[in-house]
Amino acid sequence: MVLLKSAEEIELIRAASKIVFGTVRDLTNYLRPGLTTGQINERANALIVEQGGRPAFLGYQGFPAATCVSINNEVVHGIPGPRQLKKGDIVSLDIGVELNGYFGDAAVTLPVGKISKEAEELISVTRGALVKGIEQATSGNRLSNLSCAIQQFVEENGFSVVRQFVGHGIGSKLHEEPAIPNFGIMNQGPELLSGTVLAIEPMVTQGDYRVKVDQDGWTVVTRDGSLSAHFEDTVAVTDNGPEVLTGILTL
Repeated sequence: MVLLKSAEEIELIRAASKIVFGTVRDLTNYLRPGLTTGQINERANALIVEQGGRPAFLGYQGFPAATCVSINNEVVHGIPGPRQLKKGDIVSLDIGVELNGYFGDAAVTLPVGKISKEAEELISVTRGALVKGIEQATSGNRLSNLSCAIQQFVEENGFSVVRQFVGHGIGSKLHEEPAIPNFGIMNQGPELLSGTVLAIEPMVTQGDYRVKVDQDGWTVVTRDGSLSAHFEDTVAVTDNGPEVLTGILTL
């Protein structure tokens, strides 16, 4: 069941999302070769706490860190640690924040120094896929039209969408209904109504869409070793169209 949010609840989600945005903005400027993923996590944790929030991922279903840091062929749920960033890497940062009982969630994929043209295109297409999904987050639309718009844009540009992991509703829980696949058939699924809040998050690969969970039990990687990118925004469906609460695409 999709839980519709009141105006007051959306304000609470917006406040948590503002902390997500501030944290991602800082990390975007902080990222550089030589940093460890553990250092990124420490900074993210400190930034969230300084802004009055709580890192939503820390301890969630046993996850051991405040943020997910995924590199190159890692799709999502990368565990921070001693690994150092290198020039030419692409890094996906996924951050969730809880504030006053409500959540915001966002992700971005960033270059480390100069990257290949192929990696630049992957990031650009994944970012564009999020734009296409957000455009469909309108009252009266069907959820699958959002999913289909993402898939069509990605595949028209020669990439693949991950099927095993999806976006989600968000509010007083980090993960709520509805599940939001990044693939689908037009005009299927629930009708989107004003008050629905969605974490829309295309995950895109250069090669095959199939993925697997690594030996650490968390990190999701592409089966064929191809690069992957991930963008996510928390978005409210309103009578006036989609309202982006985390603002990742403005960075």
